[in-house]
Amino acid sequence: MRLRHVDSVDALPASVWDACFPADYPFTRHAFLAALETHGCATPETGWTGCHAILEDQTGALHGAAPLYLKDHSYGEFVFDFSWAEACGRLGRRYYPKLLCAVPFTPATGPRLGMADASARATLAAALPKLARDARLSSFHALFLLEEDGAALDRAGCLERTDVQFHWHNRDYTDFAQFLAGMSSAKRKKILRERRRVAEAGIRFEVRPGEALSEAEWVRVFALYSNTYEERGQQPYLSQDFFLDYGRAAGSPVRLILAYEGQSMVATAITVVGGDTLYGRHWGAADRYHSLHFETCYYQGIDYCIAAGIRTFDAGAQGEHKLARGFEPVQTRSAHWLADERLREAVAAALRRERNWVQQRGEALAEHTPFKQSCETQDDGNG
Repeated sequence: MRLRHVDSVDALPASVWDACFPADYPFTRHAFLAALETHGCATPETGWTGCHAILEDQTGALHGAAPLYLKDHSYGEFVFDFSWAEACGRLGRRYYPKLLCAVPFTPATGPRLGMADASARATLAAALPKLARDARLSSFHALFLLEEDGAALDRAGCLERTDVQFHWHNRDYTDFAQFLAGMSSAKRKKILRERRRVAEAGIRFEVRPGEALSEAEWVRVFALYSNTYEERGQQPYLSQDFFLDYGRAAGSPVRLILAYEGQSMVATAITVVGGDTLYGRHWGAADRYHSLHFETCYYQGIDYCIAAGIRTFDAGAQGEHKLARGFEPVQTRSAHWLADERLREAVAAALRRERNWVQQRGEALAEHTPFKQSCETQDDGNG
């Protein structure tokens, strides 16, 4: 086996790259990564220098691949290591550039060590931290890992980090009312009140595939999405050209949840379907409407999952407020290798404490699920 690098996934035919990754996870597919690179989202100018790992045998046959970047900063990752960078500086070492195995701007668990055959996972897991060491980089990181990828990187000497996200699970609900019926009365009333406020404001919704929107409609979607960042004084991660290309492509997995006041599009949630999961990725609104974020980003997505028979709704990173709206805690994992022994020892100790806290937090959150306990008596919904 030999490892080489390509600075763009377009250096490989889509069929060759995609042979290493499952079709039901959209974010490591060639189309998604290539669109990020082509349209100025993940480029050296934005701090994402592609150096994707390609594992081949001596005949040139592909055995594995991994999305790999040299990063000049830690933005767009959603696993925060800013304090590590500061500590590295205090030790007199440069933290950036660092080596990152991840999907840009996408905190969604999925395959990172792509395999055309089963042997590739262990080979890639051993090779990637070694790349950082041989290049005298500060560190290597792999984010939002499947359990098996995390275990392989753990065996290769990486440190494990865990966190909690909130996902909604479809228990064969026939409609939203049946989903609500399993909740405590107080939580059920709160959700119904939020939905009613949006309806009383005259907001209606459509869910449409990305390819069904006109260019003008996509331009409006981008304006709404950009507004979310502008309110925080930031530049949006994704470009209009990215949406017009990837979102409008025939067969695109993008699904737009569109909110209208009269004929005007006033909000959107940009979601992506992959296998049995709906991934909620981005949102934007023209103005502030009471409860519109919850309706657009959560309840409409749940409605869509129930109607389409989708099993899981991953609505994005963080957000304990999702718990009260029917989302349940799940663990995420990442892997980290640090060159400086002093920093590595300090981070390892911190991660042990953090894992204990994350486990306790997850257990505590699970105990505060909005769903009725088995011993709770059934009520008529009027409290």
